[in-house]
Amino acid sequence: MARSGHVWGIDIGTCGLKALRCTVGPEGAAVEAVAYEYIEYPMLLSDPEADRVELIRNALQELLSRHALHEDKVVLSVPGQNGLTKYSKLPPIEAKKIPDIVQYEARQQIPFPLDQVVWDWQRLPGGMEEAGFVIDAEVAIFAMKREQVFKALQPLTDVGIDVEVLQLAPVALANMVMFDQLPPVDELDPDDPPPFTVLVSTGVDSTDLVVTNGLQIWQRSIPIGGSNFTKAIVAAMKLTFAKAEHLKRNAVRAENAKDVFLAMRPVFNDFSAELQRSLNYFTGTHKTASIGKVFLLGNAVKLRGLSDFVAKQIGLDVARLEKFEKLTGSAVLGAASFRENRLAFGTCYGLAAQGLGMAEMKTTLMPKQILMDRLILSKRPMTVAALLLLLTTAFVGYAGNVFTWNSYADSIYETALRSADQAASSSQSAKSAVQKAEQDREAAATGQQVFLKVTHRRFQTLEMLRALRSVLPHDPPDAIPEDPADRNEVHIDKVDLEYFSDLSTWFGSVKEQWEKTHPKDGIVLDEPDVEDEAAAAAEGAEGETASTETGEAAEAEPAPEAEEPAAAAASTGRGGRGGEDAADESGPTGPGWVIELVGHHYHNEDRHKPNQSAQFVRDTLIKNLLGEGPDVTVDVGPLAGETVSVRDFGIGYPVLITSSTIQPEQVVNPLLAADGGLSTGVGMMGDEGMMGMGSGMGSGGYGRGPRMGSGGPSSAGGSGEGSDDGEEEDPVVELKRYDFVVQFVWVPQVPGEPDFDGAGGDAGGSSGRRGGGSRSSGGRR
Repeated sequence: MARSGHVWGIDIGTCGLKALRCTVGPEGAAVEAVAYEYIEYPMLLSDPEADRVELIRNALQELLSRHALHEDKVVLSVPGQNGLTKYSKLPPIEAKKIPDIVQYEARQQIPFPLDQVVWDWQRLPGGMEEAGFVIDAEVAIFAMKREQVFKALQPLTDVGIDVEVLQLAPVALANMVMFDQLPPVDELDPDDPPPFTVLVSTGVDSTDLVVTNGLQIWQRSIPIGGSNFTKAIVAAMKLTFAKAEHLKRNAVRAENAKDVFLAMRPVFNDFSAELQRSLNYFTGTHKTASIGKVFLLGNAVKLRGLSDFVAKQIGLDVARLEKFEKLTGSAVLGAASFRENRLAFGTCYGLAAQGLGMAEMKTTLMPKQILMDRLILSKRPMTVAALLLLLTTAFVGYAGNVFTWNSYADSIYETALRSADQAASSSQSAKSAVQKAEQDREAAATGQQVFLKVTHRRFQTLEMLRALRSVLPHDPPDAIPEDPADRNEVHIDKVDLEYFSDLSTWFGSVKEQWEKTHPKDGIVLDEPDVEDEAAAAAEGAEGETASTETGEAAEAEPAPEAEEPAAAAASTGRGGRGGEDAADESGPTGPGWVIELVGHHYHNEDRHKPNQSAQFVRDTLIKNLLGEGPDVTVDVGPLAGETVSVRDFGIGYPVLITSSTIQPEQVVNPLLAADGGLSTGVGMMGDEGMMGMGSGMGSGGYGRGPRMGSGGPSSAGGSGEGSDDGEEEDPVVELKRYDFVVQFVWVPQVPGEPDFDGAGGDAGGSSGRRGGGSRSSGGRR
């Protein structure tokens, strides 16, 4: 029996023997060819002078001289005209009664007593099954006379080759087409089946026609083959058969090429007409069928112009099957002999696919008695050895019992038995004590583990808050611009969070916003504009007048904040995808938290372009949350006092969820405000829950950022300490406000600490959500 995992598909044709050795491909979805043989006979098997048995035996011996087949599985094909194929459509019936119906159909369809034939059947993939009933099911019945089966197997038996599967050549071709050219059966829709694919395999004496769409199969044998073309040349040009065969194979290079093709033209016409007649019959019996492609196989179809002539005659897309899509193996496919004869290996390919268990049709015409005899023969040595071992063991056991029985005495073993009972009792007591000690130890370890987990978790939220505070954009304390609009800061109005058992659910809901937040090739997909065009125009006119009046002073006014973010945008591809999170298109998975930041900023003046609105958020907050900004100081844990990236706290995958238009807003002039600035502090335990924050959280941190209007000259919208005419200054300044919502992932972890829970998100998930009720993180669109 086969043990190597390789399969030989052997096709014994009229012209030569084709064999292909295959195995399952590396990815399990393809067939890898590892060896092949194309052995041409000295003469055709159909030649009256040919000794068919001797020619086949010599070819098989030549195959065995080059390859060892005894450990490989061998699948053999027989010509389609040697067997009988019937396709029967079953009435609605219970699935368990199908074998009985098939048995009845076999008696009706097979014109011989069943004990004189070898037959097999298989239900085709089409049809549907519901509540145990099968509707529109179709079965295929294959049969072959028993004497024909033994006649086909005899040459291989004579040389010591054991065939495990015997298949009709048309069925092997159907397996090849369904496996190599059609989608898998489980992907096909019976209500909307694909077009039928026609495979025309031309041999020496006949042509096998196979029509299938993966759900249904139909086949027919056409009595026209390559020898018909040779015979036409013999009759027209008065040549011997051998010379005519040589002239046919080299018709293009012949001196009288035109005469050769004129001699073969009647066969061209007959071949096309017979093919057209067969397809018309098929479409007549299958009213809803539509035919797609027509593939030609066999060395005979290499005749120049045959495929074009057939396509013109039948009006379909006809082409030679030059490439097998799912057949790999460069050593075989790149061989010159294989490339020259690749059209003849279709049947071998289908046989190998069935032998590897990758084909749809799994029937076999091998007599069950032969397979059973082989199985018994292979098990015979092991069975004999097992019986001998069993008899030896029984004898030894019996002899030992007799010896023990004869040598036993109560007085000899009384003391030993008493000691054994005491030892057993002591052993049981010790075992109980050990079990109790192990239980106590496990209980102590469980309690210790709880304390270790608590130790890990108690600082995670505080560390996340500190990390978030550190990555908020801000100006250096000694270089805060006087104009509030020029400050590199964002104002966080609200912070909320929600726990997800699988973060991929959240990521799938924000996939579109992710693409916009991290655009490919640095292309910014959304840039809001000023909503009030009239206000923008007025502001532009005012700016132009001011520039005209101030002259060189306006030109000398610095805009340092527009340069640094622009450089940051250039370094990351102008807001393009940077960092590990941006490169990971698959997104986060597993449990964790999603943090939502609701905020706004005023960095939206025309002089800030293009670093304004959403792009300013990308170049500052988003970039820092990706870990490309400043490092964060660790307060607790093994790395306390050291600086690490925010990614080491479990922060990542920032997404700009909501992006508003730029709108003008009047706010209190920082120089004239009673409290001296816009910031009003942070409510760490406000009405919004654990992390709900009051309005006006500055980008400098949680309530300790630089306050607007802390002193100094007048900023944008301000007019200094007083005007020349003594009028009271306007306490309100107009800025351009941009609102946004940013969400990012937080999988709680302490930098430098091992993960005792086995999953980073589990430690944070057990704490639950405190504060207000949860809401969908992707709800803001």
